Amino acid sequence: MAHDNAVPERRDRLNPAVFHGSVAGILVFLVITMTFTEQAGAFFDAALAWVSETFGWYYMLAVVAYLVFVVAIGMSRFGSIRLGPDHSRPEFSLLSWSAMLFAAGIGIDLLFFSVAEPISHYLVPPDLEPESQAAMRAAVVQTFFHWGLSGWGLYVLMGMALAYFSYRHRLPLSIRSALYPLLGKRIYGPIGHTVDITAVISTVFGIATSLGIGVMQLNYGLSYMFDVPESLSVQIILIVLVMVIATISVVSGVDKGIRRLSEFNMLLAVALLLFVLFQGQTLKLLDMAVNNIGDYFAGFLAKSFDTYAYAGQEANEWKGWWTIFFWGWWIAWTPFVGLFLARISRGRTIRQFVAGALGIPLAFMMIWMSVFGNSGIELVANQGVALLGEQALNTPQTTMYTLLEHYPWVGFTAAVVTILGIVFFVTSADSGALVLANFTSILSDVNHDAPIRLRIFWSAMIGLVTVALLMAGGLSALQSAVVVTALPFSVVIFAIMAGTYRALRMEDDKANARRRITGTAPGGDWRERLDRALDTSSRAGAAAVIEHSIRPALTQFAQELEGRGQTANVGEEQVDGEPLPRLTLQVEFDNAQTFVYQVRPHRMRAPSFLPMNDDYYLRLDVYLTEGGLGQDLNGYTRGQVISDVLAEYERHLHFLALSTQNGAVHAMPGSIGEAEALGTTS
Repeated sequence: MAHDNAVPERRDRLNPAVFHGSVAGILVFLVITMTFTEQAGAFFDAALAWVSETFGWYYMLAVVAYLVFVVAIGMSRFGSIRLGPDHSRPEFSLLSWSAMLFAAGIGIDLLFFSVAEPISHYLVPPDLEPESQAAMRAAVVQTFFHWGLSGWGLYVLMGMALAYFSYRHRLPLSIRSALYPLLGKRIYGPIGHTVDITAVISTVFGIATSLGIGVMQLNYGLSYMFDVPESLSVQIILIVLVMVIATISVVSGVDKGIRRLSEFNMLLAVALLLFVLFQGQTLKLLDMAVNNIGDYFAGFLAKSFDTYAYAGQEANEWKGWWTIFFWGWWIAWTPFVGLFLARISRGRTIRQFVAGALGIPLAFMMIWMSVFGNSGIELVANQGVALLGEQALNTPQTTMYTLLEHYPWVGFTAAVVTILGIVFFVTSADSGALVLANFTSILSDVNHDAPIRLRIFWSAMIGLVTVALLMAGGLSALQSAVVVTALPFSVVIFAIMAGTYRALRMEDDKANARRRITGTAPGGDWRERLDRALDTSSRAGAAAVIEHSIRPALTQFAQELEGRGQTANVGEEQVDGEPLPRLTLQVEFDNAQTFVYQVRPHRMRAPSFLPMNDDYYLRLDVYLTEGGLGQDLNGYTRGQVISDVLAEYERHLHFLALSTQNGAVHAMPGSIGEAEALGTTS
C-alpha cells in the first residue's frame, strides 16, 4: 500500500573515514619531514627523477586525453545539459565568476613565474641554442603551454563532473560521486573512501606547493620594501599571519569573502598589466603577443606530445623540472579547483562552462605572460640587465620586483605586487580550506558548505604542510612532492571520465525517451485549458487543488502501482519559504533510476498584463529528477493530474528500457534525498 514518507532532518557532519584517513596520511608526512629534514629533501629529489623518467610519457598522454574529453563533451549534444536542474540559472554574474576562476585557478604563481619562466626558457631552452632569436621566440610560447589549455582542461573536467553529479543528481559534492555510474552504491564504501582520501592528500600538497611558492614571493616583497630578512623563520610567521586572514575569509563563505577578494584582485592585476603594457614598448609588446598566440596554437599538438625522446640528458632533466612538474601540479590542484569551479558554476550549461572556464583564463593568461615575459626578455637580451637573468634561474621570486625597477613609480608598483601576492595567497588558502572541508564532510545539501570549525581546521593543516615542505628544501621539495602525490590521482581522473560519459549518455537516453513518448495534454474543453493558462491562484485556490486533485491523484497512482507489485510512495514536506507543502511521488526500481514526480508551490509576483486583486499568486510546478518542467498544475482535476503523471511515468519506463539496451548498469540516483541517505552509511 502507498504510504507517506516524512523527510527526516539531516545535518552537515564529518565524514569520519575520509577525514581520519586523510589526516593520518598527512600527519605521518609531517612527522617524517620535520624529523628527518635532510633525508626528506633527498627523497623528494630522487622521487621526482624516478617519476619523470618512468611516467613522463604517461603524464604527457594523460593531460592530452583530459583536454580532448572536455572539449568533445562541450561541443557534443551533451553540451546543452545544465550543471544543476533544468530550471536552475547561474548564481554569479559573468564578471564575478571570471574573477573567481582567475583567483582560485591561477593565484600567486602568476606573479612568481610570469617574468622568471620566460627568461629561464630563453637562457636555458631544452632543445634550442641559448639566448638565440629562436629561443627568444619560443620562450613565451613554452610558458603558454605550461599555463594554457592543457592545465585548464583538467580543472574543467573535474568541475564539470562534480557540478553535474552533485547539483543535477544530488550526490555528495565529492570525487567519489563521479564514479556512481561505474560502481553504484559501492562508492559509499571503502572504494569511495580511498578515492576521496587520495583527492584530499593530493589537494593538500597542491595547495601547499602554491602557498610555499607564494610565501617566498611575499617574503622577498617585504624585504624589498621594508628590509624584512629573507629566512625560513620569517616565512613561517608570514604563513601563520596569512592563514589567519584566510581563515577569516573562509568563515565568511564564498559569496562574501572569496568573491569580493577575487574581484578586488582581478581589478588590481589588470591595472598592473596595463601599467607595464603602456609604460613599456606598447606596440612591440602587442606585436609579440599576437605572434606568441599564433605560435602557441600552431604548435600546440606537436608540443603536447613532445617527450624529448631524441634529446640529450639535459633536455630530459629540463622536462622533469618544468613540464612534468607543471602537469603534476595541475593534477594535484584538480580536486581543489574542480570542486571550487563546481561550487560557483551551478546553473550554467556544460557548453557554457567548458567555453568559459577554458577561454576566459586562457585569454588573460596569454596577455599577462606575453606582456611580462617579453618585457623581461627584452631587458635581459637587449638592455643588458644581466641581474634579471641570474635571478630568473636562481631566485625567481625576485624577478617581478627587478622588472618593475625599470619603470616609473617602482615604490608604488612594488606595493601593488605585494598586495596582489597577499590577496592571491589568501584566496588560494581560503578556497582550499573550504574545498577540503567539503571533501571531508557529509553535507545535508550540496548547496551548503561544511561547518566553520572544519574549515578552520583545514586552514591550519594547509599551513603546517607548507611549513614542512619549506623546511625540507624549499622550491625543489615543493616541486618534487606535488609530482609524486599527483600520480595516483591521475588514474582516478580517467575513471571520472568514464563515469561522466556513461551518466551523460544515460541523460541523452532520457531526453530521447521524452521525445519518443510525447504524451497527451490533459483532456477537457478548450475553454478549460484557456482558464488554466490564465489562472493565477490564491493560496486558498492552490491549497484546494492540492487537497482535492494532486494529493489524491498521487496517492491513487501509487496505490495502483503497489497493487501491481511495484514499490511506490507519496511523501510530503514543508519547506521554509514555501507557503504550501511539497508532494513527491517516488517509484523505486531495482538497479535502475527512481521515478520522481514532485509538485512544488511557488509564490510569484502577479504579471502586470493579467487583471488580479492580489500582488502575488501561487504556482504548483512539476519537477522531475532533472529539474522543473515549467508546468503549473493549478486548475487540474484529479483525472488530469493522473494523466500527466502517467505520461511522465511512460517516458521514464522508456528511458529505462533504452538504458538497459545501452548497457547502463548503475543508474543515477533519482529519489529525493536518496544520495544524502546513502551518504549516512559512510
